[in-house]
Amino acid sequence: MMTSKYYWIAVLLTVAAGIATFAVYPQLPAMVPTHWDLNNHVNGYSPRSVLFLFGPGMMAFIILLTSVLPWLSPKQFEIDSFRDTYLYIMLLIVTLLGYTYAVILRMATGHEMNVGRAIIGGVSLLFILLGNVMGKLRRNFYFGVRTPWALANERVWNATHRFAAKTFVVAGLIGFLLALFNLIGWIPLIPLLGAAFVPVIYSLVIYKQLEKRGEISDFMPQQGTK
Repeated sequence: MMTSKYYWIAVLLTVAAGIATFAVYPQLPAMVPTHWDLNNHVNGYSPRSVLFLFGPGMMAFIILLTSVLPWLSPKQFEIDSFRDTYLYIMLLIVTLLGYTYAVILRMATGHEMNVGRAIIGGVSLLFILLGNVMGKLRRNFYFGVRTPWALANERVWNATHRFAAKTFVVAGLIGFLLALFNLIGWIPLIPLLGAAFVPVIYSLVIYKQLEKRGEISDFMPQQGTK
């Protein structure tokens, strides 16, 4: 039931993006801004017809890809034990894409806004929401901190993702506050990049500690281990 809800919300957001595109299409110039630099300056334009791919097209692709990936999962790395979390993350990604697309449409229709601030704020919020469910992920090849050391051992995976949950939430809060105070450029990206990179090092450290104590023995995951 929960699984169906995530799919339906994602599909409705995608349909809404398509309807919005059709609604404003006659008002759009032939070339619309679709890329900005870190200083909030437009540095890329695309034909307005490409918007269908940028918005609803990309959102639909993520939904379809998320549906196919479980079928492609190797045995013993299935997502069944955390399917709700898996689909919740899919919904977060689709929502961020829809939000980003709404920013692009607003700019394309002649409305002024601080794109860098809007996008950094949205990405920071995504980090916070991801951090809240990071500890629920089980070993898989699609979502999470997929280092060789985390994939090789269940304890390392779980410890890494409990740690990553904290770094994601803290970095997201910092990034959101920086965006709130209109600090754009590289500064808001530093905590977000750090939140993604530090858990990688952490997984190596934890693995080596367990290895030194002779506690690394399993490669195949024990599905359902909490």
